Amino acid sequence: MTNPGIRELLIAMTQSLVDHPDQVSVKELHSEQAFIFELQVAKDDIGKVIGRGGKTAMALRSLLEAACGKFKKRVILEILE
Repeated sequence: MTNPGIRELLIAMTQSLVDHPDQVSVKELHSEQAFIFELQVAKDDIGKVIGRGGKTAMALRSLLEAACGKFKKRVILEILE
């Protein structure tokens, strides 16, 4: 199990990017090898979370990897439509 602050970090970062912060939700799943975060935002906000060329999504993934580094597991961020 991850530190509960990591989920809140992802929510806070995503809410600061989107127009509808009240529609941001994160589901956290675990496996032996990875932490999986399923991020769901309003349909209008998907482009803002992905960013041009996927740069924003890659930055979010990098921050999550840094935050989860001490657990020595992969971090997967799935952005759901």
